[in-house]
Amino acid sequence: MNQSSILKIAIIGPESTGKSTMAQYLAEYYNTVWVPEYAREYCEGLDRDCTLEDEINMFYGQLALEEKLLPEANKLLICDVTVMTVKVWCEEVFGSAPDFVTEEIKNRHYDHYLLMYIDNPWEDDPQRNFPHKREYFFDIYKQELETLNASYTIITGLGQERFDNGIAAVEKVLGTQRN
Repeated sequence: MNQSSILKIAIIGPESTGKSTMAQYLAEYYNTVWVPEYAREYCEGLDRDCTLEDEINMFYGQLALEEKLLPEANKLLICDVTVMTVKVWCEEVFGSAPDFVTEEIKNRHYDHYLLMYIDNPWEDDPQRNFPHKREYFFDIYKQELETLNASYTIITGLGQERFDNGIAAVEKVLGTQRN
């Protein structure tokens, strides 16, 4: 399949909102591949706090992983986060993000974003840092999407309802309606 005809769906949002679970579910549902969050694997090997250099490494790692998996996609590529996450974290932790990160976000096209809402219960994880700032981060991601004038859907609900809402959003992008 021509890579330019593959639709790219990005799943973004605050910590513990089910992004990875949704990415896996949609990839299985649509019989395609999903791009995992590179930062998760990267940070598992760290025995210290992330530095700006680590964030830059995660930026390039996420881009490379997406490019590597794009040829394997079946009409859709599901992305569990994008480099927008690097921008949000750099701004929060270091006060600003490198210009090349911001430029890549403007230039890298996704056909639609699923912005995961914070109605999922918090699940502790050693790589999660801000249980008390989920609404704050949700608002930041929403503002980032608005700034990009991006096509997006806020995904709410618990369990199967959340998955169904994700599918409905993707179906709308695909131009079909579920029965």
